Amino acid sequence: MTRYAFSANESFNVSPLIKDYLSGKLSNSWYNRIADIKNVRAQIDEKSSTYNHDFRLVLCDEIKKSYDALNIDLEGSLVLENLELLKEKNSYTVTTGHQLNLFTGPVFFMYKILHTIVLCEKFRSEYPDFNFIPVYWMASEDHDFKEINNFQFKGKKFYWNSKQQGAVGQFNLHGLNEVFEVFKSHLGRSKNDLELKSLFDSAYLKFDDLSQATQYIVHQLFERYGLVVLDADKKALKKLMIPLFKEELTSNPTQSLVKDCSEKLGEKGYKAQVFPRPINLFHLSEQERQRIVSDHDSYQLVNSKTNFSQEEILSEVETCPECFSPNVILRPLYQEYILPNLMYVGGAGELSYWLQLKSVFDHFQVVFPMLKLRHSVYIADEKMYRKLKKLKIVDSDLNNSKNELINRWVRKVSNIPLELTEFKTMLNEQFAILQEISKATDQSFGGAVKAQHQKQMNGAEKLEKRLFLAQKRVLKDEIQRISFLYEFFYPLAKPQERVENFSTFYSEYGSRFIEVVYDEFQKQTDSSVLFIGL
Repeated sequence: MTRYAFSANESFNVSPLIKDYLSGKLSNSWYNRIADIKNVRAQIDEKSSTYNHDFRLVLCDEIKKSYDALNIDLEGSLVLENLELLKEKNSYTVTTGHQLNLFTGPVFFMYKILHTIVLCEKFRSEYPDFNFIPVYWMASEDHDFKEINNFQFKGKKFYWNSKQQGAVGQFNLHGLNEVFEVFKSHLGRSKNDLELKSLFDSAYLKFDDLSQATQYIVHQLFERYGLVVLDADKKALKKLMIPLFKEELTSNPTQSLVKDCSEKLGEKGYKAQVFPRPINLFHLSEQERQRIVSDHDSYQLVNSKTNFSQEEILSEVETCPECFSPNVILRPLYQEYILPNLMYVGGAGELSYWLQLKSVFDHFQVVFPMLKLRHSVYIADEKMYRKLKKLKIVDSDLNNSKNELINRWVRKVSNIPLELTEFKTMLNEQFAILQEISKATDQSFGGAVKAQHQKQMNGAEKLEKRLFLAQKRVLKDEIQRISFLYEFFYPLAKPQERVENFSTFYSEYGSRFIEVVYDEFQKQTDSSVLFIGL
């Protein structure tokens, strides 16, 4: 159950840019529509009028092939029902995307997907003439292996060591049997732990590559909700992007558009998240994902001797579109170009870089999606909440840095005044009298009074700080307990959801963990931060 929930724009972990976006203070020149259920119909109308509905059959065919390759029988499933619906012109998607982290990585991955699923259900209820399908877009073409090669279970980190390079989705799964053996040794014999072992074993020890393993895991966890998993690293899908790939290679419109937007955001005091290159495409080959650079009509692959003339590289786009991979700037455009998508669900960092891309979408005449900040979640059991209550800490206190939490707590529980307010008032009054006296004598005395006044006030400030530190020493045992409890919610000084893997909670609560979070998300209207007790 939810112990406490508050709007995400009140969170101390959310950047000023996203807070201004959520509160409506950000100029709408950087986005299309606010992600509100009232705006869904207008987004449908705009998307319907510009989207190439012929793409639907290609999409569904490629997605179905990927499930067939996993030997997953979709007969009678909500996933297959959604795939069939996706072919219809009155069907639209809500999408989230994420890297192929080992065993799904930090648990916020689960929250992104559950939020996406719940939004589709709410849209169906509000707009019964349309179908809304949740989609997880696998970032299978990413090549930053160090970001995805680990996960944490109950404070213990597990690593997959591999020297493979290139798009991670194509990585073979050699070496994961060793990770599995270590992971197994940290699991018990409970029903939940046996399910985790089976899931890891079935995904990583029986399929060919990381894309297949990830799709299998996500399907097993979210099949009941009809989630459709999409790996867009497919020739048939990239073939749809040929005109856009060609324009990026020959005209390079993206760099100046994003740079201009980033500069305007900078003028408002916001920080850019991504930085465009002259060409925002990689070249994909086995074990390699190489950046493309150009010099007039000549193209080279960075750290390679491979060269293309313009005619040669455009010819390769035509015959081998799967050899071209969008970077972080163009990947969102690829997604929105091939999907009948209305809304993207992501974290604050993701939405920040999406807000740099509106002009790119406008240039390529692709509808910019509504952007929804995902819910954030902190999980604890009743034992943890009893400890917090004993220390007179409520959930809202946890929406602070550790130092701020402790300082507020010390002030709340102390039985002595920690601000020397009366003393400083008395000083001000006494020096006001001296200042009046100084007016009747030499001017130099007034200067001396003023200097002494400042010296005494500075001394009072120092005494106030010393008093506060002395009180913290008196309460050091309780402060240590508070630090321990805080670090449960913020391990490694990061939010719990960005450190622990879903298996930490699944081991304790099984599928109930997913079901409770899903139920709590259904109760929320705006992007929220939730403290949930299990």
